[in-house]
Amino acid sequence: MASLGKISSSDLETVTTRGVSEIISREEFVQLLKSGKKLRLKMGFDPSRPDIHLGHVVGLRKLNQLQELGHQVILIVGDWTAQIGDPSGQSATRTMLSHEQVLENAQSYLRQFFKVVDKSRAEVIYQSEWFGKFDLAKVIELTGRFTVAQFLQRADFAQRFAEQKPIAITELLYPLLQAYDSVAIESDVEFGGTDQMFNLLVGRELQGMMGQTPQQCFMMPILVGTDGVMKMSKSLDNYVAVDEDPVDMYGKLMSVSDDQIMSYLEYLTDIPMTELAEIGLELESGTLNPMEPKKRLAWDVTHQFHEREAADAAQSHFERVVQGRDVPTEVPEMSLSELRNQGFGSGKEVRVDDLMLAAGLAPSKAQIKRLLSQGAVERISEVGESQPVTGGDAGQLLHVGDMLKVGKRRFVRLTNS
Repeated sequence: MASLGKISSSDLETVTTRGVSEIISREEFVQLLKSGKKLRLKMGFDPSRPDIHLGHVVGLRKLNQLQELGHQVILIVGDWTAQIGDPSGQSATRTMLSHEQVLENAQSYLRQFFKVVDKSRAEVIYQSEWFGKFDLAKVIELTGRFTVAQFLQRADFAQRFAEQKPIAITELLYPLLQAYDSVAIESDVEFGGTDQMFNLLVGRELQGMMGQTPQQCFMMPILVGTDGVMKMSKSLDNYVAVDEDPVDMYGKLMSVSDDQIMSYLEYLTDIPMTELAEIGLELESGTLNPMEPKKRLAWDVTHQFHEREAADAAQSHFERVVQGRDVPTEVPEMSLSELRNQGFGSGKEVRVDDLMLAAGLAPSKAQIKRLLSQGAVERISEVGESQPVTGGDAGQLLHVGDMLKVGKRRFVRLTNS
């Protein structure tokens, strides 16, 4: 590990450019890194959901890099702001959570957070340490430092205001409370995605107003989800969770679109940038099959969160089941009696859509219809003959021994008992 203030040019390049969208101010941040000061690195999270996905990991990896250089991570648990909810580009207000829900989510979040960030070099602080002591006079004093016009400059607020959609007063408080966190812990650098730029800058400005050295704002790029279009998000079902089973994690990463391979490799692995540049050129020229770097990505990331043996097994499973169109050795089963108990099927047959619903392969008849229209469902007979199940075949009858394959990795076999 490099000594504080003795950062090498290669480490400096990695920290300030790889997986980085913008630093405000980059020059000031570099001076801080070279100063020998142990920096207080702030990242806040609102435990409105209990899970972390790879989109969050982009920033967590940056924190870990700076920990390796000797700096201190201060993790702010937003047990107050989570109850408000930050739209962050959403078009509607968020449902407020109870404090008990927030604390429960926080424990799950922290367990996953420390899979990436070194727990021994991180401090966890709950906002309630300072906001629990706030009175109305303090809130009014704080709000008096900014105008509504300033806050309506935030893109999502401006759009909703222009469209005459509601903006709760609590939502306008959100950036101010997040900013006060920076004052409370005397943050040197705050980290967030590009969608958090406004909030980070409010923190920088508030610190200056209150006599502190304004924090640096370190913004990471937004990771596109496995659909290749939208920001990775649980609500869009295009995410890869940190707690994902290794087979599912590997399989989901193999579904990343070809044009996102390079960004995933840059943001989520430590493969040298010189090597990534070569891979990029080969992909662009068509001399490299995208499958190869994608497999490397999938194995590397799976190995970050699981044992080497699990990553190897996940890759073998993918090659056998998906590439080789083979069937896994262990397939979930549902019996006719189970189905009848749930109100599905009669005699020795069951409909395709009923089995998919009962086995949890789709949440609704509408989703089944969509999967069938996409050609994502396949019927495999007891002797291994496969046949696609098309849009009009939802009522097709399955017999004992038949198996359904949905997508690339999900199976269920119909049994007699």
